[in-house]
Amino acid sequence: MLVGIPKEIKNHEYRVGLVPSSVRELINHGHKVIVEQSAGAGVNISDQDYQDAGAEIVDTPQEIFERAEMVVKVKEPLEPEYSLLRENQILFTFLHLSADKPQAEALMASGTTAIAYETVTDSFGHLPLLKPMSEVAGRLSVQAGAHCLEKAQGGLGILLGGVPGVQPAKVTIIGGGTVGTQALRMAIGLGARVSVVDKSLERLRQLDNDFSTRINTVYATAEAIAEHCATADMVIGAVLVPGAAAPKLISRQILKSIQEGSVLVDVAIDQGGCAETSRPTTYENPTYMEEGVVHYCVANMPGAVPRTSTFALNNATISYVVELANNGLAALKNNPHLLNGLNVYQGKVTYQAVANDLNLDYMDSQEIVKRVA
Repeated sequence: MLVGIPKEIKNHEYRVGLVPSSVRELINHGHKVIVEQSAGAGVNISDQDYQDAGAEIVDTPQEIFERAEMVVKVKEPLEPEYSLLRENQILFTFLHLSADKPQAEALMASGTTAIAYETVTDSFGHLPLLKPMSEVAGRLSVQAGAHCLEKAQGGLGILLGGVPGVQPAKVTIIGGGTVGTQALRMAIGLGARVSVVDKSLERLRQLDNDFSTRINTVYATAEAIAEHCATADMVIGAVLVPGAAAPKLISRQILKSIQEGSVLVDVAIDQGGCAETSRPTTYENPTYMEEGVVHYCVANMPGAVPRTSTFALNNATISYVVELANNGLAALKNNPHLLNGLNVYQGKVTYQAVANDLNLDYMDSQEIVKRVA
């Protein structure tokens, strides 16, 4: 199979779909790889590095999409790329379709087979391709939030960990999954007072066992969310419903109760955000104010540390990339976890939560299995 790696065009997105070691892995399996010129420049990978690994360098994204049987990216295709998508091609990348109807419709119109990193599963029911980026985003959320708390950024002017004789900041994390866990690790490490809100008692027990008295665990009810947001200096939205739009757990009314200068970091923004007032931002303009609260809603947070993120993502994706290259669409039949990643096929949405959120026609993925059998 001919695999293509275009350069990412999202605002301040420096990651790249495959690194040279992943290229070598594909070539060792008998495949060919083409890479757009300067695709790896943002992570200090040169065109020569790719050539040394056996890839061919091409000048334009048009050539990548025109020639490649499978395109491997990091972020979803943007409007300038919609016309480049084509039928009988596999697109393997993050999609986050539930918050992006124009992209979903463009994928449907193109006839491409779109497989989303964020809905591929493993035998434990986890999301192995989303996890490394969630780990990065969780850790970055506290780093970004601490910066936003500085007075010059519109924040309260609070040092997250305080100093002797002065109270540290209060941090409320909504969601105790991968993002929430990594966020609380960072917040604890910096000396903040941390509360974690989650609807799973089992998850709260696990966090209590792991962190004991260093955190406060809270069962998620509407009242508990409102109460702990109102008293927080920083709120981190870390909720996830796989493949679906994030639930709006923080209403405008709750936001009005939060002290002016507090910070909301909505890591769920890729799936629409968990606050009524959240809207996607970029690294060019990462924050805005609503009801006196600093909102940080960057939709590609791991892009801030692209080298770490790229290599962490490649560690997780390469086995699936090789499987798709080796078997084509038959890989979906052979691997039910990869099939769970299928979001669009031959003009139909094949992920139920996406179809429901966007009110689009749905095709059961089992129908695809029959077609490629």
